[in-house]
Amino acid sequence: MKSIAISGSVRQNVGKRDSKELRYEGQVPAVLYGGKEQTHLSVSAADLKSILYTPDVVFVELNLDSKKTRAIVQDAQFHPLTDLVTHIDFLELFDDKEVSVNIPIKLTGTSPGVKMGGKLVQKLRTLRVKALPNNLPQEIEVPMESLEVGKSVRVRQIALQDAKVLNNADDTIVSVIMSRALRQAEQEAAKAAKGGKK
Repeated sequence: MKSIAISGSVRQNVGKRDSKELRYEGQVPAVLYGGKEQTHLSVSAADLKSILYTPDVVFVELNLDSKKTRAIVQDAQFHPLTDLVTHIDFLELFDDKEVSVNIPIKLTGTSPGVKMGGKLVQKLRTLRVKALPNNLPQEIEVPMESLEVGKSVRVRQIALQDAKVLNNADDTIVSVIMSRALRQAEQEAAKAAKGGKK
């Protein structure tokens, strides 16, 4: 799992006015929870780019006034117009405490159904996984080699070592459906076959 170190400052004043001032200075108000007590802090908006604007799950090494804490982003709020981060929640990680995280799905290999002209439909981009921090996968690979037209891969087919998938077992991750062009080609082939029988 990738780790990115960022520095933060513990906030003494917690209020709307203080938060507004922080944002004006290029800082983002944040909360660190999951440990014995909640800590209100601020982090640089520039430091958050490599953590938030990536599909990957990233461990954050938070340097808080010379105290180091390992965490993950649990939630981030964005301004509706400017899309800038307005608040962020960090969850403190402990080696012996399980966490639930959305892990990105990576499709691997080539689907025979797509080669035949079928259309690939990916319903899920991430899976909710519960595990100890050190057992969290960076990504979940979904092999495509056996995916024919009309077939799909469901959550229940995903087996992870030392981690549990929390999504509904019947949920479809990816499927190959009949494309319009393929359906047309099959209909024309059927017509031609009928015509040949006369």
